[in-house]
Amino acid sequence: MRLNSLAMLGFCLFCTATSWAQEPTGDAQSGAPGEADTPASEERPPLPERSVSDAQTLEQRLDKREQQMLQAGAESFLALWLPANVGEPSGAVILVPGDVENADGAAAVGPLRRKLPDAGWHSLSLTLPDPDGDPLPLRDASAGTSAVPTDPANSEGAPAADSPAQTPAADGAQPTDSSAISPEQRRQAHVDRVMARIDAAIAFANQQQAKEIVLLGHGSGAYWAARYLSERKPANVQNLLMVAAQLPAGFAPPLDELIAQLPVATGDFFYKDQATDRTAALKRLQASKRAKLPTYVQVAMKALPGNLNVQEEQLYRRLRGWLKLHIRAAGG
Repeated sequence: MRLNSLAMLGFCLFCTATSWAQEPTGDAQSGAPGEADTPASEERPPLPERSVSDAQTLEQRLDKREQQMLQAGAESFLALWLPANVGEPSGAVILVPGDVENADGAAAVGPLRRKLPDAGWHSLSLTLPDPDGDPLPLRDASAGTSAVPTDPANSEGAPAADSPAQTPAADGAQPTDSSAISPEQRRQAHVDRVMARIDAAIAFANQQQAKEIVLLGHGSGAYWAARYLSERKPANVQNLLMVAAQLPAGFAPPLDELIAQLPVATGDFFYKDQATDRTAALKRLQASKRAKLPTYVQVAMKALPGNLNVQEEQLYRRLRGWLKLHIRAAGG
C-alpha cells in the first residue's frame, strides 16, 4: 500500500509540473505584454524654464493692465509696464533683472518698478530667459504670435539664422538632441535671446514716445544691460544704471572691461559690505578712470538686510537723485 501511495503521489506531481509547463504565458499566447516586451517608457517632455513658470505666476497675480507680451525673435515674453504718474513723463526706465529674479523680483526690481512712476518715469520690467535653458529655433515671422514687434533699427538683436545652435526644426519645435549643442553655442544662444528681449523693450518704449530711455540692470542684469549698450550702441539710449552688478557665470568679458567701452552716462550703485563686491567695484572705477569717462558715477551703499523697506527706499532715493542730476539726453 505504501508503495502504491508513493507511486500515486509521484504521478500527481508529474502531472502538475506538466500542466505548468504547458500553461500559456502572457508573453507567448495571451497577447498581454510580458516583462521582456514592455515598451521603453516614452521620453518625458522638457520641463518649462523657471522664467516661464515665474511669468505664468505673475500673469495670475498681477493686474492685466500691467502685463505686456513682447516679441523677441521666435519667442514672446512677459514684461511689466507702469506709466508715469505725471502729466509730462521724463522717459522710460527698462529694468533688467538678474538670473535668479523675475520681472517683479523682491530684491530690487519689483520695488523700483512700482516707485519710479512716482518720480515721473515709465517703468518696463523684463523677463529674461534661464541662462541654462535650451536655445530656441527661429520661426518664420509670418507664423509668430501677434505682439509688439522688434524695432527694425535693432533687428540685429534677433538670433542669427545661420547659427548652428539654432537651426530651426520643420515644425518650430525644440531641438530633440540638446546634447549636440556645444557650451559655446549654448552661451551664444543665450546672449542672442537676451539681446533680442532688450531690443523688444526699447522698441516698446519708443512706441510709448518716451523722451529718454534708461537701462537699469540688477545683479547679472547689470551685466546684460552694459553688454547690450557696449555692443549695440543704440542712438536713443544714453543712460545706464547698474545695481549690485555681477558677472553671470561662464560669460565674458568682465564688467570692468565693458565699463571702459560704454559710450553712455553710467550710475554704478553697489553695496560695500562684502569685500568681493568692493574689489569688483574698485576695478570698475579704475577702468572708468583709465578710459577717461566723465559721465561714470559710482555710489557706495550699505546693505540693510534687517530692514529691507529702508534699504529699498535708500536705493530708490539714490537712483532718483542720479536721474535728476546726471541724465544724458539722447544725441547729446
